[in-house]
Amino acid sequence: MAPGKVTIADIAAEAGVSIPTVSKVMNGRPDVAAETRERVEAIIRQHGYQRRGDERSRRSTLVELMFHELESAWALEIIRGAEQVAAEQGLALVLSESQGRLTPGQRWVDGVITRKPLAVVAVFSDLSAAQLAKLRARDIPVVVVDPIGEPGVHTPSIGATNWNGGLTATRHLIELGHQRIAVIGGPERVLCSRARVDGYRAALETAGLVVDPELVRYGDFHVESGRAQFEALLKLPQRPTAVFAGSDLQALGVYEAARTAGLRIPEDLSVVGFDDLPVAQWVGPPLTTVRQPLQDMAAAATRLAVALARGTEPEHRRVELATTLIVRRSTAPPAN
Repeated sequence: MAPGKVTIADIAAEAGVSIPTVSKVMNGRPDVAAETRERVEAIIRQHGYQRRGDERSRRSTLVELMFHELESAWALEIIRGAEQVAAEQGLALVLSESQGRLTPGQRWVDGVITRKPLAVVAVFSDLSAAQLAKLRARDIPVVVVDPIGEPGVHTPSIGATNWNGGLTATRHLIELGHQRIAVIGGPERVLCSRARVDGYRAALETAGLVVDPELVRYGDFHVESGRAQFEALLKLPQRPTAVFAGSDLQALGVYEAARTAGLRIPEDLSVVGFDDLPVAQWVGPPLTTVRQPLQDMAAAATRLAVALARGTEPEHRRVELATTLIVRRSTAPPAN
């Protein structure tokens, strides 16, 4: 079978099943034996079969926005950006969650196939090659926001200039006179977290400062990990005078640990966050942070996903939006 010429009938013949059975697999129907389903899926992947949009009797009006978890103000900013574009396009936004798993389970994939959205925007997730192939075969394009690892060549993604953000945050602290600067990144395996920490390292090295491994910590981007990691930093013989937290939520955890330890911000400790969530300007003192344009990132991803579903090939498959340092009152020169 020549590439691009494969039909459902060809797949049925090779799998030794009926055309309706292949159609059931394609549509996510549950009434197909697991072994048969896997055999059909394998043949679909082998031949790179992709359902064409004109094969559908009616195009979906849904865009699916998938998170690994829906527990923070960070997710709300993403939803706002995606909803704005969906409304402009006359589409509805449906939310799904993979219960904290960075790679969603088979149940989520089967659900998407059943729902048949126009496109999927996957946020901070790591879909497997097989999952992406299943969705691609059904003409459901996927765009990833903040990919966990390096996205494949066939997977468009939207991110931010995380390395430059980490560099700018740390350089700001160095320019204030800090030399003992800690960093609390997100999960070590996550692409954006590694980039922010690498930017931190580059700023120190450029300034001629040694990167102390004891001052490099990793959390999970949530408040509790920021608190726990800073409490561990306080146990060092010489505590840091400044902290670059890899997210605003982790910065709030640092605030709480500093308060419990009797440290004043910024008099005793300078803190920089990352994201610029709405809460950053309302905490006491207002948080210096790196603004990541979350709403713009989500809007760009949704716009790209819809364009792909309508047959437009993107000029760029990897887009990074600029980050900006927002200086507020949580940073100051060191006390001594």
